Amino acid sequence: MSKDTAHSASTLPLARPDVTSHERERVLEVLRSGRLSRGPALEAFETAMADRCGTAYAVAVSSGTAALHCIVSALDLAPGAEVLTTPFSFVASSNVLLYEDLRPRFVDVAPSTYALDVDRVAGALTPRTEAILAVDVFGVPVDWPALATLADAHDLRLIDDACEAIGASVRGRPIGAWGDAASFGFYPNKQVTTGEGGCITTDDADLARRCRALRNQGRSQQSSGRMRHDRLGYNYRLDEMSAALGCAQLDRLDTLLDRRAAVAAMYEEALAPLADGVARPEPTDDAERSWFVYVVRLRDDFAPGARDQLMDRLQARGIGCAPYFPPIHLQPHYRDRFGFAPGDFPVCESVSARTLALPFFGDMTRADVDRVAEALTKILPTLPRQP
Repeated sequence: MSKDTAHSASTLPLARPDVTSHERERVLEVLRSGRLSRGPALEAFETAMADRCGTAYAVAVSSGTAALHCIVSALDLAPGAEVLTTPFSFVASSNVLLYEDLRPRFVDVAPSTYALDVDRVAGALTPRTEAILAVDVFGVPVDWPALATLADAHDLRLIDDACEAIGASVRGRPIGAWGDAASFGFYPNKQVTTGEGGCITTDDADLARRCRALRNQGRSQQSSGRMRHDRLGYNYRLDEMSAALGCAQLDRLDTLLDRRAAVAAMYEEALAPLADGVARPEPTDDAERSWFVYVVRLRDDFAPGARDQLMDRLQARGIGCAPYFPPIHLQPHYRDRFGFAPGDFPVCESVSARTLALPFFGDMTRADVDRVAEALTKILPTLPRQP
């Protein structure tokens, strides 16, 4: 048996949801009630989300993608308009633009945060630009004050893909309260989970109303049961069981965030001796991150392909890990449709080729973290470096 496979019998997963008896009881209450959709749990979840984000409205939907799609659709941007956005994200943040016949105009990312490089945004504006869609990637907030100033100056709509950043803030203002609206996602690897599910937060009453209609096949809230559908919509509703799970998770949100921050602190200490080999994204001084995943980046002097070798060898040791994220502009559909090519967004491409998500969840132990650190300590010196 090789050294790299010696620990494979005991797998350390990449992520694991934090679900307790509190969550189970809230879901059972719904099942006992017989009201499984469009009931009080949904209303309670929306109220809790709005309160947490400091917004007037919250609209719960079936996924983070659905939340972002509803926002983009509700803004009624002109067909063919450009939306400035990041190429370093989960592909959904750009797919929602294509759903609405909009064109993503990618802007490269900042090498320190991996988020949209605000200094490049103004130079990317064209007469066809109508909005900015920024992503708080890995829970690290974008420079929202700068983006808000730019959007106001150029009369642009401003959208926050906050699916990875619940609990984060900039200058004390919660993520979810910046821009015209924000989207959240609650997949099982997120800080808060509803299994699947998402939510829109906004202070715009009309936008919230349109999003509520869109999630229910475009049905008007004033239809009084007559099934009047004022616009094209979707079935993006969130069921009562998922909403109840979300309520219970929000009850424990500070605890969930603190646990993840504690694991991140253990990683920082354990990986400190490897600082010449790996780095991680850092928020700006006036921002507080929310720990979604723990991502490390190999330093630039490692040879191409070193990250993939590291990933393979960690997985052979039973340590879950994954590359986050492939550049959106190099996904086959985007290359075929828009003609993007390698080298178009070099910072994004370099970060993408060198980043790796390590096991990360709230009940990780120090022994778990040490196991990952020990593996990295043994593997990193053997990876190829640039000549």
